[in-house]
Amino acid sequence: MASIEGRRTRPGGAVFLGRSQVLTADDVARALRRMSHEIVERNAGLDRVVLVGLQRGGVPFARAIAAHLAEIETLDVPLGALDVAFYRDDVSTRPVLPESATSIPVDLTGRTVVLVDDVLYTGRTIRAALHALSDFGRAARVQLAVLVDRGHRELPIRPDYVGKNLPTSREESLLATLEGVELGSMVAT
Repeated sequence: MASIEGRRTRPGGAVFLGRSQVLTADDVARALRRMSHEIVERNAGLDRVVLVGLQRGGVPFARAIAAHLAEIETLDVPLGALDVAFYRDDVSTRPVLPESATSIPVDLTGRTVVLVDDVLYTGRTIRAALHALSDFGRAARVQLAVLVDRGHRELPIRPDYVGKNLPTSREESLLATLEGVELGSMVAT
């Protein structure tokens, strides 16, 4: 529960105020299981696949997908975490969190990297992640898995695997966890 509470407070001290639940824990689990099967099918197995969860929101989803993949293929897929804070174009407006460290367990050269994040919005975090990945080798290809695609892209980025397309207004916010997805707004404290 502490990780959820930490996710409710955003940079600048704003707090997420949930209005309605759009996905339950069961819905999230089903979506992640489906996405895992899609990853296996699209890559004809998992021999050269590496999962990389984006800090902080994507890491729990990457772990869950890794567990599903291990059940499907009886193979442990390398799992990493990537902090893109220093690669963002708005680095001065976002805090760098010490608990959000980067950990990439293998050289990415020649591998298929599946980036995993919770919510895809403008695409700027993914742009930063693509830049950061190059520090860990030259991947053969990079795919993107997101639990929720909420639209409003500012960059030409499109996910390969999506749990749920959920069009929102720019004023709305989402909180996505393994316990569910809530639609709400950010309230200044």
